[in-house]
Amino acid sequence: MPQMSSNRARVGLLGCGRISTRYLEIFRDELADMASVVAVADKVADRRQRMATALDTKEADGIKSLLRAKPDIVCVLTESGNHAEHALELLRSGVNVIVEKPIALRIEDAEKLGEEAAKRGLICAEIKQNRFNPAVRFLREAIDADRFGRMVAAGVRVHWCREQPYYEDGWHGTWAMDGGVLSQQAIHHLDALRWLGGPVEAVCASGRAVLNSLEAEDTAVAVVKFESGAMGTIEATTSARPRDFEASLHLVGEKALAKIGGLAMNLVETWAPVMPRAGDETVVERFSREVPTGYGLSHGPYVRDVLECLAGGRTEVAVGVQQALETLKFLHAIYASIESNGWVNLADAPVSRRLGTG
Repeated sequence: MPQMSSNRARVGLLGCGRISTRYLEIFRDELADMASVVAVADKVADRRQRMATALDTKEADGIKSLLRAKPDIVCVLTESGNHAEHALELLRSGVNVIVEKPIALRIEDAEKLGEEAAKRGLICAEIKQNRFNPAVRFLREAIDADRFGRMVAAGVRVHWCREQPYYEDGWHGTWAMDGGVLSQQAIHHLDALRWLGGPVEAVCASGRAVLNSLEAEDTAVAVVKFESGAMGTIEATTSARPRDFEASLHLVGEKALAKIGGLAMNLVETWAPVMPRAGDETVVERFSREVPTGYGLSHGPYVRDVLECLAGGRTEVAVGVQQALETLKFLHAIYASIESNGWVNLADAPVSRRLGTG
C-alpha cells in the first residue's frame, strides 16, 4: 500500500454536513499529533468555507480538487447513498478511505469496495466507533474469556429523537439515499448485537413511520434467532420525545448477565456474573463513561487505530469491508423481513428491494 507522505497522515474530509462537526473536534482536538487535514470538500460553498476556516486548511468543491491536496487518506462523510460511489472513486485514485456508516446501502456495492481495496492494497475502513467504547470492549473481552458461557438472550434498544426538519433535507429518510432508523441510527447497535451476540440465523421484523413523515421507517422492532440458539430483540425509534433517551444493549448468558446503556452504549448499568472474580466489583466504575451526545466519544480512538495501521503499512483494520458487509447483510435481512411480513433466513442471502434504490 502507498506509504504516508510524512510523519503525520495527510487527511482529506469529503463532506461538511452534520457529522463533520464531530470530525472537526477529532482532528483539531484529539489527533493533531498524528494527522493534519490538508483539504475539506463539499459542493455547498458556505459549509466547506466554515470547515476550512475552523481547521485552517484548503477548500475543495469535489473529489478531483480534493485529490490535488495529495491526501494519504480521506474520510467519506457524504450522504449515505453516495458513500459507495465516492469511496470507490477514491480507491481507484489510489487513496485510502475511512467511510462513515453505512459503508454502502447495497450489498453488491460494498463488495466492490472490498475488491478494489484488496486489489490496490489500500485501507477501506467503516466507522463503527462504538466498538471502541470501554463498555462495549469490556463485554467483548468478557465473551472472549467465556464469562457468559452459553448465550441465552441479547437485545438492543435505541430511543432517539429526530424532529421532522431532520427529514426535510432531501435525503434523510429516503430509500434511495438513506433508509430509516435501522440503517441510519441503529446500524451501530445492529453491529454491536451481531458482534457480541454472535452470528444471526434468522429475523422477523416490522417497521413503519409513526410520528415523523419519511419514506422509510422511524420505528422498528424485530425478533432475532442466533446461530447459537440464543434469541434476541431489536427496538429502535427516532420518535422518542423530547430528546435522545437511550441506546442500550443487554446480554443474558448461563454464567452472567449484563446491560450497557446511556446515550450511546457508554455506561455499564449491570454486570452480574454467577461466579464473581476479583475486579468485578469495580467494572461499572472502570468501564463507564459519560458522553455529551449519541455520537459518543470513540470516533477519535477508532480513527487513531486506523491511522496507526496506515503508518505501519497495514490494511487490516478493526472494521474493514468484511465486517461492514456482515452487518449490512443483517440490515438487509431485517428490511427484507419487513417487506415480506415474515421470517427470513440469512443463509438465503435476503436483499431489501427498497434500500438503496431510486
